[in-house]
Amino acid sequence: MQQSYRFCPMCAGALAPMAQMEDGGEKLRLRCAACGWTHWNNPTPVLGAVVEVDGKVLLARNAAWTHRMFALITGFMEAGETPEEGIAREVKEETRLDALAVRLIGVYDFQRMNQVLIVYHVQARGEVRLSPELAEYRLFELQDLRCWPSGTGQALADWLRSRGHEPVFVDGPARPAVEVAA
Repeated sequence: MQQSYRFCPMCAGALAPMAQMEDGGEKLRLRCAACGWTHWNNPTPVLGAVVEVDGKVLLARNAAWTHRMFALITGFMEAGETPEEGIAREVKEETRLDALAVRLIGVYDFQRMNQVLIVYHVQARGEVRLSPELAEYRLFELQDLRCWPSGTGQALADWLRSRGHEPVFVDGPARPAVEVAA
């Protein structure tokens, strides 16, 4: 059980793993013995984009990453927006590209981060200008893309298959879409 909370946000009482009967049977969750508050720890929805610019796929390297790994554009939805509006906004915020078309690729489980990924193919245009969140970007030909075996890598693989390309997966630990030698 992932323990992100230690104290109840309602009464400040200590949280502890407690079993309780729910619709699906007994479930162990962090709960407050004082007021009964439950930390549900539900997965967070995260938006992702396979950004296509002039027939190439834009992948970016997060400024916080130490390796030269390049990945899909991702981000969180804002209250009051649809997933399609959210991914178009994220692409604009992170790359300054305008989304011309947004099409759902699929929904993917990413339990390692307790997330559900909603990934789109975004056809975009404009001049790339990265936000401070991103250190660099590259435009890849489809045959040069390498997918990692989970999360956004599965989405990229599905998108490549839809374009008639058999995806190639990286070996070793799970990594974002492509790693480039420094």
